[in-house]
Order: sequence, then structure tokens, then C-alpha cells
Amino acid sequence: MADTITETAPSDIQSLEESILANVAGAANEAALEAVRVSALGKKGVISERMKTLGKMPADERKVMGPALNGLKDRVGDAIAAKKAELEDAALEARLATEKVDVTLPVREAAISQGRIHPISQVVDELTAIFADMGFAVAEGPDIETDFYNFTALNIPEEHPARQEHDTFYFNEKEDGSRLVLRTHTSPVQIRTMETIKPPIRVVIPGRVYRCDSDQTHTPMFHQVEALVIDKETHLGHLKWAIEAVCKAFFEVDDVKMRFRASHFPFTEPSMEVDIGCARIGNTLRIGEGNDWLEVGGCGMVHPSVMRYGGLDPDEYQGFAWGIGIDRLAMLKYGMPDLRTFFDGDIRWLRHYGFQPLDIPSLAGGLSR
Repeated sequence: MADTITETAPSDIQSLEESILANVAGAANEAALEAVRVSALGKKGVISERMKTLGKMPADERKVMGPALNGLKDRVGDAIAAKKAELEDAALEARLATEKVDVTLPVREAAISQGRIHPISQVVDELTAIFADMGFAVAEGPDIETDFYNFTALNIPEEHPARQEHDTFYFNEKEDGSRLVLRTHTSPVQIRTMETIKPPIRVVIPGRVYRCDSDQTHTPMFHQVEALVIDKETHLGHLKWAIEAVCKAFFEVDDVKMRFRASHFPFTEPSMEVDIGCARIGNTLRIGEGNDWLEVGGCGMVHPSVMRYGGLDPDEYQGFAWGIGIDRLAMLKYGMPDLRTFFDGDIRWLRHYGFQPLDIPSLAGGLSR
């Protein structure tokens, strides 16, 4: 920037203008240009000080100096604005010359393509789609249950091992001696459904359940899905067909081998364990092939006592129910070796096993990718 602007004679307008414009032209950056503007047009700038003297001039002299100083002010202002635009353009050119974009780099994925649906949520949606196609409605209930709904109404006696604290999470005892529990199965929803819906009943019940257990194939909190059908005429043939149809649709195979082994559950009579045919090849498991067997769940006809607790007459209505672990189904279908990793919150695991947000299961389009 040129030397600081000095006082000039009032009549020396041209000399003053040349001095200011030289300083404007010599400004190397916007900060230097701003200093020139302040020294010329600021409150105490050279031109501003000259403008203040107009009131003391004789009228004839004021008529000459007024337009001259105003013209000088406009020309200097225009010159400063033009120089500022020039400096801004130069700064932009410098940035463009140094800041480059490598167009060969891959484009960053959109947020919707980076997100993942947890396999448990995906399997619940798959099962819901299957059962909905079979005419089932979805029923839900609370995770915190009373002893009545979780045990008594399901015909589980007081001395049953499932009631012990080494199997069940109990809350603190209330003043009346009762204790709430974290439900150990989704079966309490059966009772709540029978209390609120008049038969025929056809519902599927997915949800979280809780038990004191933790290893490679068990966690303290896991997921179950069970189905309940109640009508005036139901039998084991209907039950076997329904389970087979669901397994074929879920595992997306044309045929499955199944066997039903006699068992005992307090809430069903007769009761059976369900095995599905499979082939173990190395570390992989193939459903619908081979001569091996894998247990997938339990089932049976609803016990008459359970029907009575639900407010139904077992002489008029019959029903069947079965339950399967959702987590185990996910492990079987998608090859996940350890159940505990489902709940680790590891984003790397979720990116590997998770599903695209818009990959919505449907029987028409295919359940899985």
C-alpha cells in the first residue's frame, strides 16, 4: 500500500484522487484495501474531512467544491468496489488451483444404503409375512408379567423347575407377597388373547423373552415366536401341516422332512418336540437335505386347563400351539455361529449379516436376498 494519505489543499482534488486511487491499485489483499477505504472514506478519512469543511465555505466556493468532493467520493467508492471484486476473484482462482477433487474416488454411499436391519428384525418380518399369508393376525403382550399369566394360567404347577430363581428373573416382592417376572416365554399372550377375542382364533406371537442362561446358543434375553389356533374342530393333522408349511416357506425349500417326538409341556396335551431334516456339511447346515435331524421347537394341543383359564370351554373348543426360537431360526438360515454376537452391537457384524433397509420380505418377491 502507498504511504498514508496526507492533507491536501482544498482545491487540489485531482492530486488527492490520484493519491487515493494509487493506494487502491496497490492494495495486495482485502485487508490492505479495507485500510485504504477507512483512510479515505471512514469517519476521519481524508475525503470525509474535506466534506466537513463545505459548511464553512463561501456560497460560491461551496457550489464548486460540493460537486467535486461528492464526485471524488463516488469515484473512489467505485474503484474500491472494483478492486475488492478483483481480489475476491483472484482468491477464488487460487483456491481452485490448490483444492482439487479426485473424480476417480468412489462416491460416498447415501445414508439409507449404509444402514442395516438387524437379522432378528428381518426374521420377524419374514415370519410375519408367512403367517399373514396363512390368515394369522399378530398378537403382542407385556414383557413384565404376573405370576398368573406366566405360570399359573399355563398350567405350570408351584413345584415346577421353571418357577425357580435359577431359571427365571423375578422382581422384588410386593407388600401382598406377589412378585412380577420377566416373561420366560410368549405363551402368556395366549391367555390374554383368549380373554379378549372370541374363537375362532388364529394369531402369531413374536416377542422378547428372558431366562437365566448364557452360552454359545443361549442368552439371558432372546426372541420367540409362537402360533395359536383355536376353533371348534382342530387336530394334530392341522398342527403338523401348519408347521411344515411355515418351515418350507421360511427356509425357502420345496420339501422338508419332519418328525414329531413325544414330549411334555404343562400347557399342551399331547405335547411334541419337532425335528426337521437337514444335512451337516462341514460347518454348514442345509435344511431339506440329508439324513440328519435338528430340533426346532415344541408344539401340542392346548391343554384343557389352559382353555379354562382363558375363559373358554374345552368341551366346545379345541386348539393347538407351537413355539420356535427366532434367534435360532436366524442362525440356521443365515449361518451365524454364535448367538451372543446378536447383542454385541458390533457395527462390523451388522454390516456383514444385516439387511438393506428397503429389503422388505414378501412371499411374492422372496423372503431373503
